[in-house]
Amino acid sequence: MTGAARAGAGTETASRAAKGPKGSRWRWGGLRRRLVVTCVLVALLSTVTATALAYREARDAVLHRSQATFEHDLRTRVDALAPDVDLPPDQRALTAFARTLAAGLAGTPLVVARYENVSGASDPAADQSRVTAELRAAVRGGSRAALQRVTFHGEPYLAAGLPVTYENGGASRLEVFAVTPLRDEADDTAALLDAVRDGLLPVLALTALLALLAARTVLRPVRDLGRATHRLADGDLSVRVEPRGSDELAQLAADFNTTADALQASVGELRDQEAKAKRFVADVSHELRTPLAAMTMVATVLDEDADQLPPDAAHAARTVSAETARLSRLVDDLMEMSRFDSGAARLHRADTDLGDVVRSALALRGWTGRVRTQLAPDVRAAVDRRRVDVAVANLVGNALRHGAPPVEVTLTVDASPEPGDGDAPAGTTASTTSAGATPATGTATITVADRGPGLPPEALAHVFDRFYKAEAARTRSEGSGLGTAIALENVRLHGGTITAANRTDGPGAVFTLRLPLHTGADDGTGDTAAPSPLPSPSSEDPAP
Repeated sequence: MTGAARAGAGTETASRAAKGPKGSRWRWGGLRRRLVVTCVLVALLSTVTATALAYREARDAVLHRSQATFEHDLRTRVDALAPDVDLPPDQRALTAFARTLAAGLAGTPLVVARYENVSGASDPAADQSRVTAELRAAVRGGSRAALQRVTFHGEPYLAAGLPVTYENGGASRLEVFAVTPLRDEADDTAALLDAVRDGLLPVLALTALLALLAARTVLRPVRDLGRATHRLADGDLSVRVEPRGSDELAQLAADFNTTADALQASVGELRDQEAKAKRFVADVSHELRTPLAAMTMVATVLDEDADQLPPDAAHAARTVSAETARLSRLVDDLMEMSRFDSGAARLHRADTDLGDVVRSALALRGWTGRVRTQLAPDVRAAVDRRRVDVAVANLVGNALRHGAPPVEVTLTVDASPEPGDGDAPAGTTASTTSAGATPATGTATITVADRGPGLPPEALAHVFDRFYKAEAARTRSEGSGLGTAIALENVRLHGGTITAANRTDGPGAVFTLRLPLHTGADDGTGDTAAPSPLPSPSSEDPAP
């Protein structure tokens, strides 16, 4: 895979991840919801706090005003009527005194007059427990009026008591207590609370609406920046964002544009360099073919006559012949890769028995006796026979060079139309069809496994990279490091995949080639380049 292709795949993956499930980019559940919820919660907290404070202040003001008024009226009446009471009074005199006091007070208060152990009430039948022992103790032990709020049968009352004193300030031992209901005051404060509560929902609704409008205004630059980011991730390097205003979001938009400019320049430069490199490889490979053909012919003649030469000259002739053949294979591989890079590679499909392709590939290269095969019969598909042969030969040759016997090639058919990403090592269970006709849809799986030491973990991620070799000691070994890359590109042209892994049932590596089954005749898309002869696997690929 080229650098540009890997970069494109990475940006495509990042774009899909950024869009999220089902490709949705903006949802009611992100920053907008958090802004609205925060504003509503702040409004709710503020309203509740203000309501609580206002309710407390209003209630205290009403109660204090009522208490002050009631205490003032009671003291005025007592000061006016107390001098007419003969001391010590009897119960009848105290009762008359209490009724006279009650008649001059607002509402219908209960008035109790006490002199030592004698008492009289304005309403003898009323329950006098509203005059609590704490209030009586406070009046008896002091010279000032005392007030107390009490609840009786669920109703609020205000109880007031004051001692009657002589003009010289001496205590007369006459005490007056009055109890008045606070129902009107309680109703007033409750009405205030109801009014605030009824207005709470409209306030919250208005707050939510204003928060939505504010979020829409604030998040519009964010949405524009998000759309631009997704387009940039999808490969549109020309996208830019228009900064609005001079706030932090405008600065962020300007920074995005600067980054996009730099990225576009860098990607353009990399693409130009990659295109130049590909053209250079293609041109060099093409120019090498003519002199290389002459060198190959001369090397072949020298190799055939090596037995007639002195030992040193014979060794040199065979070495030249082998290295020339290796160089020829390398040039062929580079030419093949240049076709993939330029998009010139085309499929020449024909209805083909895949089992026959595998058997022919092994027989053509003399590997039939070295490889075990287990091939499902009559597995037919419309494929380019030459390209499938190259892919299978490269994988088998790689296993023979770097693995250990037995090397096993297995052909199975999976009825599922979509190949998976996992590997199917030899020895594992696979979903296959029975002997007979192959279904028109599904996946053909060719597995090449060996019993060598397997692939190092660090090599698994790079096994299909061009010119990659797992061991530094093999950098000048027989192969070029292009075999698995060529195999992968040939399979990709068919819409298939190749995966590499280590066996799960013991030591060894396993390469799994999957091809979609499309039966039919030649599609008429002949290869734009002249078909080259069937090459033997010429690359040394990552394997221990």
